[in-house]
Amino acid sequence: MQNASIVFHYFPNLTELQQKQFSQLGDLYKEWNEKINVISRKDIENIYVNHVLHSLGIAKVMSFSKGAQVMDVGTGGGFPGIPLAILFPETQFYLVDSIGKKITVVKEVAAALQLKNVKAEQLRAEQVKQKFDFVVSRAVTRMKEFYEWVHNSIKPNSTHELDNGILYLKGGDLDEELDELRKPYSLYDLSNYFKEDFFETKKVVYMPIH
Repeated sequence: MQNASIVFHYFPNLTELQQKQFSQLGDLYKEWNEKINVISRKDIENIYVNHVLHSLGIAKVMSFSKGAQVMDVGTGGGFPGIPLAILFPETQFYLVDSIGKKITVVKEVAAALQLKNVKAEQLRAEQVKQKFDFVVSRAVTRMKEFYEWVHNSIKPNSTHELDNGILYLKGGDLDEELDELRKPYSLYDLSNYFKEDFFETKKVVYMPIH
């Protein structure tokens, strides 16, 4: 199985605690995945590139500030929310998924890592009443549908370099899917930040709301 050194390579300024937490992630997910399948069996070996580093692609586009509030929709086993919560310990992360056993894994992993900035609940995005600076996610559905789920969950007043909105991890050719929404957006190629083949077609879609 891969180890956390690849994360340290791309994020060299981690504290000792962050390094320890990233190092623990692989074993924690391997252990939980044997009980509750949140990552495909063959993919667990590639957890640091395909899941942890992929999640941290958002951090190459956006540095969340102290006190910011971020919702991760359809978090599954905790991606991208948990890696981002380790990287931004002073940002509050709210992880939601409609499948209860996946949220069980998120809660257990967050507790094992002593992440005080993570709250996880079994909910659909449309049921969330709170407002957030950003909504993040990893390709849970087409962008048009995702926008409908979450655009009412974004705070109107922006305090970051980018205006409040959606940061969405997605792969492949996205032009047609994004054009059907008819909203302004920016694309960031993760291959510009990470050299592994996995990132060749992977992108962060940024869509400001308001």
